[in-house]
Order: sequence, then structure tokens, then C-alpha cells
Amino acid sequence: MTAHNAPSSAHAPSSPDALTYEQAGVNYDLIDPLKVAAQRAAAATAANLAPHGFTELQASRGESAYVVDVGPFYLASIVECLGSKALVADEMKALTGKSYYDGIAQDTIAMAVNDLITVGATPLVVQAYWAAGGSDWFGDAQRAQALVAGWKRACDTCGVAWGGGETPALAGIVADGRIDLAASCTGIVNPKTRLSVGDQLQAGDAIVLLASSGIHANGLSLARKLVERLPNGYLTEVEPGVSYGEALLAPTVLYSPVTEALFKAGITPRYCANITGHGWRKLMRHPASFTYRFNHVPPVTPVLSFMQQHAKLDDREAYGTLNMGAGFALFVAADQAQRTVEVAQQLGINAWVSGRVEAGPKQVVIEPLGVTFGSDELQLR
Repeated sequence: MTAHNAPSSAHAPSSPDALTYEQAGVNYDLIDPLKVAAQRAAAATAANLAPHGFTELQASRGESAYVVDVGPFYLASIVECLGSKALVADEMKALTGKSYYDGIAQDTIAMAVNDLITVGATPLVVQAYWAAGGSDWFGDAQRAQALVAGWKRACDTCGVAWGGGETPALAGIVADGRIDLAASCTGIVNPKTRLSVGDQLQAGDAIVLLASSGIHANGLSLARKLVERLPNGYLTEVEPGVSYGEALLAPTVLYSPVTEALFKAGITPRYCANITGHGWRKLMRHPASFTYRFNHVPPVTPVLSFMQQHAKLDDREAYGTLNMGAGFALFVAADQAQRTVEVAQQLGINAWVSGRVEAGPKQVVIEPLGVTFGSDELQLR
């Protein structure tokens, strides 16, 4: 179980007028204990697989996707919601007349697919959950058609079948004129040697970071709150010719083509992390005690740099909250790191050998910034 719009307020604000997640109405310190309690209750249900002749892969508990051993291969599954990014699309439609729901569709699928592939799975089937505040939402043909077209295109990019879905009208639960989007994804780990839950992770491994396209779908509560401080709101320029709203709506990168290409190239990551809520703190998601030391940070995408500046976040707050230019991490054997970068770049996704795994206390050390996150700053289990 993961959340999408709120990293924890695990450290003090950068300055007295810094804009934090708690001020934006979301506090992981309140959310995470429920997630941990739910995971513990869920773990007790694993015995229900036994009558079917299956077993869970216990190491997948607390990871980004759940894995079941069904004999010849592993079955992996995940469900994820988009969060509040659709609200930005709605605001921008009111300002520009354009529909951004083709990109919103990709964001939603990316939330599920990018989590599923962390365990080494090939995505097979996506299901849609589109819950509107009323039937009228579906009556906007431009918006509805954009959502359908974007959903299909993202499925084609990932090589998955769109199996079906649910489109309830939930007046009184979902706000009028709004929609809550979610996706589930099922995949297989085949052959089983593709599994990447960190059991092979070791000191000396390299950490390859894949570029993000922007904010992705995490941090939108903060991004929307920041609009109140901007001179022209969502139409404030982030860079020449690109408004804040447009930059926020850049679709999340779909990383499954990279993991599939790595498999074909004979490279099996030892661990993976989808850098979503909790920012770079997610890089120590693995339960073992390792130090993840980074001597290089990717270029920060303009919209994230803009947010850091205008929300008055120091590097510690920014990197503990947002992806800051790195959307996905691959932990690979050191001698496969450069080839991993080449495979990603051949698919048009920038990548960098940015860090290494070391023996030591569980922490993320970002040397160029002088920032360290300790194990007490990420509680997901």
C-alpha cells in the first residue's frame, strides 16, 4: 500500500514561510500508521492461498507490488490511484479550454505499472476505475474521449491488455464535477529469476537513476497549494512558453519498456524503487540495512526547481518530498551499470549511474547536497 500526494513531515520546514505538505492538508505521519496496521492484518491472510496450492512471496510484503508463487512463474499485482492531479487538469481546462485527460490517463496507468515492475514483473492486464461525482462528468465528450484515447495509448506503450473497469457515478462521495481515477495491474515474473525483491542486493551494487518528466503524480497537493503564491496562478511561466499548469501536467514516464529491454539485454536488477511519495527517502525502501550513497544528482526538471524556489524548500525538504528529476531507481551489479544506462537512453529516457550501495546503517546520503535521510524517516512496514 502506497500513497500518492503526501510525503511525511519528517523534518522541519526549510524556513518560517516554507510551504509544507502539512499546510497543504496532507500528513504522512497520520497516514503511515494506518498503512502499517493494514499490512500487518493483510499478512495474516496469506494462509488463504494454501488451499489453492499457492504461496505468497513473503519478501514482497511492504514492497510496491504483491507477489504470489503459482508454480511455473510468479504472479504480481497492484492497485494504485492517481490522486489529485486531475484537479490541475480541470483548472487548466477552465483557463485554456484544452483537455489534458489523455496525459492524466497515462499518469494513472503509470502509478500502477511503475510499481508493478519494481518486483521484476512484466505487466499483462490493466483494469480501470473511474469514479465520477455524477453522470454529467461523462457527458463532456472531449474530456471522456481524451481519457479513453490516452488510456489505450498508455496500455499500448506498456504492452498490456485493457481488461475492463468500473465507471460509477458517486454523488455525495466524489465532489460534483470531479473524478477519482485508479488502475490495477496484474503481471507475471517469468522466468522466476527475473524476481527483484532485493534478496540479491549487496554492497558494491550501483544505483542507476532514470529521469522523470516532471512532478509525475506525487506532490500535487503541495503544487496546488503553491498556486496561491504565484502572480498568475497556473498560467505563471515556469520557462519561456510553458506555464506552471502545463508543466505540472507533463505525463508520468512509463518505465516498463526499460525493464523489459533490460531483460532482453540480459540484465536483471537486484532491486528497484519507484520514486513517488516520500521523494528520495523511497530509495531506502528495502528492509535491509544498507547505506545508499549518491555522488551525482540528475538535473532537476524546471517545474520542480520552480516549486522548490517558490515554496521556499531547502534541498532536504525538496528531496524528501519530490522526485527532483529522478523517477525510478535500478539497483544493479556494478559491471552492468553503464549498459543499463545505455538501454534506457536507447528508449529516449535519460539515465545516470548516480550512486552505490554500501555496508552500513540504513540511510540515503546525497553527497553533492550534504543531505542525509536516516532510517527513521521512512516507515512503510
